[in-house]
Amino acid sequence: MPTTVHPLFKTALPAGWRLLTVDDIKAPEKSSCVAGPFGSNISSKYFVDSGVPIIRGNNLRDDLTRFVPKGFAFVSEEQATKYKAQHVQGGDLVFTCWGTIGQVGLIPKDGPYPEYIISNKQLKLRPNKEVADSVYLFFYFACPQMVEHVLGKAIGAAVPGINLGILKQLPVVLPPLPFQHRIASILSTYDELIENSQRRIKILEEMARSLYREWFVHFRFPGHDKVKMVPSLLGPIPQGWEVKKLAGLTAFLSRGISPNYDDEGDSIVVNQKCIRDQRLSFEPARRQTKPIPADKCVRFGDVLINSTGVGTLGRVAQVYEVMEQYTVDSHITIVRRNSDTDVDFFGCALLLKQKTFERLGNGADGIESYGNRGN
Repeated sequence: MPTTVHPLFKTALPAGWRLLTVDDIKAPEKSSCVAGPFGSNISSKYFVDSGVPIIRGNNLRDDLTRFVPKGFAFVSEEQATKYKAQHVQGGDLVFTCWGTIGQVGLIPKDGPYPEYIISNKQLKLRPNKEVADSVYLFFYFACPQMVEHVLGKAIGAAVPGINLGILKQLPVVLPPLPFQHRIASILSTYDELIENSQRRIKILEEMARSLYREWFVHFRFPGHDKVKMVPSLLGPIPQGWEVKKLAGLTAFLSRGISPNYDDEGDSIVVNQKCIRDQRLSFEPARRQTKPIPADKCVRFGDVLINSTGVGTLGRVAQVYEVMEQYTVDSHITIVRRNSDTDVDFFGCALLLKQKTFERLGNGADGIESYGNRGN
């Protein structure tokens, strides 16, 4: 019997494992693998305040996040009946087919809604439960190697995409179903551990920011009742404190480089997708070959601000690790503190300015920040 070879890793599959396609594993029922409605049929003119939610690009990620259950648009239940083929429910998978391809989501079985409708920029897959485990499939399609494979199938120049025919022909490596369940269970356990750790980190981050606001915005620091308040350009501040422009606290403030992308490059470029929820993720970062000026190598304590881009403009994150041979592209501004400015104070000050940066729309110059002497 000929040996089946893994399509991505070019290695032989274990005995009992199968190489199928998406079309092979879809549920036998009608409309189990379909494209979203035609654009004009589900445009914003049909949106209402509440009803059946529409899944759009902001509800999917390309970072192993299964689903983002917020920011929905809605159509009425009556209008929703016109999209019956595009309804999805718990256990279904949704793929972005135009724009940010590589995104995949798994519809949760525990809400917040019993069903959803995919938009015109998405594809639906309802797997055959007798053949494939939905959670296993999510991790399979969300792994970096599979995302890269999907990107390689993209059509279109200005706006890359995949169509239903491409999705149906994507390779799917399936171990026996009990083994799929086991893989899904193990990976889900790690997912839960990661989520718990991230929740704890978020709580600690919010505590730090709340403390910053209490002390340096509302001036309710220990012993504040014994400190005289004096006038300033921004209103009363504690005596001995001063108001400075951001430029007065920085040693370096500049956009990044225009990279020469190359998978064999010896340096890594952080892009706009890497900054989300005031954190850095290096999954979307890419390698490049252009020499990096020393000042534009990212350093511990640097604050990175998305300076261009619809939907990502103004996002802020601080670097809290030592990063060798990392830089940012020209859509991100590096803001580096003076040596006499405390790294944590500096980070908190700029993270709390994110909404201000979003409103400005023209970079970070001129933003004012509180700072007491010596910090």
